[in-house]
Amino acid sequence: MRADLAASYGEERLPRYTSYPTAPHFSPVIGADTYARWLSALPAGASASLYLHVPFCREMCWYCGCHTQIVRRDDLIAAYQRTLRSEIAQVAETIGRRIKVEHIHFGGGTPTIMAPEAFAELMAAMRQAFFVLPSAEIAVEIDPRTLTADMVEAMRLSGVNRASLGVQSFDPIVQRAINRVQSFEQTAAVVDMLRRAGIAGINFDLIYGLPHQTVASCLDTVRRSLSLAPDRFSVFGYAHVPDFKKHQRMISQGALPDGLARHDQACAIANALKEAGYVQIGLDHFARPDDSMAVAFEERTLRRNFQGYTTDKGEVLLGFGASAIGHLPQGYVQNEVQIGAYAQSVSAGRLATAKGYGLTDDDRLRADIIERIMCEFSADLGDICARHGTEAETMLKSASRLKPLISDGVVRLEGDRLAVANDSRFLVRSVAAAFDAHLDPGKQLHSRAV
Repeated sequence: MRADLAASYGEERLPRYTSYPTAPHFSPVIGADTYARWLSALPAGASASLYLHVPFCREMCWYCGCHTQIVRRDDLIAAYQRTLRSEIAQVAETIGRRIKVEHIHFGGGTPTIMAPEAFAELMAAMRQAFFVLPSAEIAVEIDPRTLTADMVEAMRLSGVNRASLGVQSFDPIVQRAINRVQSFEQTAAVVDMLRRAGIAGINFDLIYGLPHQTVASCLDTVRRSLSLAPDRFSVFGYAHVPDFKKHQRMISQGALPDGLARHDQACAIANALKEAGYVQIGLDHFARPDDSMAVAFEERTLRRNFQGYTTDKGEVLLGFGASAIGHLPQGYVQNEVQIGAYAQSVSAGRLATAKGYGLTDDDRLRADIIERIMCEFSADLGDICARHGTEAETMLKSASRLKPLISDGVVRLEGDRLAVANDSRFLVRSVAAAFDAHLDPGKQLHSRAV
């Protein structure tokens, strides 16, 4: 990474581009009736991925940016699971046939907060409503502090084959500052338990830019994590947005590293993982060379969705649960964020869609360009624009934010082919933003670019 560029661009607040346009542009104009029409119009032979959001945790991690709430009562979780099953049946009925499913992802919150039998029932409901392919990837996000042996067994019997473990940092000073005390021994025990159950795909989530975090503590976390040999790492920069996430006010602004310190931490983690043999994939993922994600990156078939980088090639993502987002060929839909409103809609027999976005032809063109930049650090503008019936010259004229990036050596433009310089790849979000026609730089809705 070039420190001068980190200083120039690192403070910008930019989307992570897990969609285009991004969620702040969703509108209530797209509601349940629109979603029902979109579902009914899915073409014959379409396959889908499923995302299930479980918005509950036992305690709040102060860095968290997810839609979640703290619960002590298991009956509330059980009621939510029943609502999820009802929503799954509603969506399947609206589609009108049992479509193929290639990926299932449980996110949160803490999905494994459900009772093991409830998790198994939910998986059974999905298999009844949809044709879950034998080769489907079924992934679950896990808090190692609360996972039980009974839940691991329920996951095994339900066909789960990938687990994403929240690690963040093993530094006890950092852990106390973010209200997430999690020992290395706890994490190691969970990894061993999952592997003994045959759940072979193991992902670790790390975060840099946390309070009191240093390069040394980041590298110690990486060293400990490597000893457990996960297949993939996701490495995110902490997004401090206390105006939107009130619990983040528990984190002292003065304890957070500045832009250059974040840059150093991100660089140190990336270098350590690459030296250990992991392939850097896009903005924030690392994988073993033989991992399917590394293969997709090499073959230029990598995609990006709301879970980040993915090997999922489908055009349909069905979201279930409060705040869940789905993607169909026509556009995006998001469920009611508040759990009560979500449950009320489903119990009344209505799709829980609260807002969304209908894609225009220009949105689809820009989405393709942004996805290739985010996935490959390059984009053949001539080819992409031709497929959308326009010319690269027209698109380049509209990308005024691209000019300083070219002048500063962040981007090379050879004919119609754009490429991010190797030493500037940490600014890939800044390059993608040059093609974002909806971006409002004055709104502090996103995390810092570095």
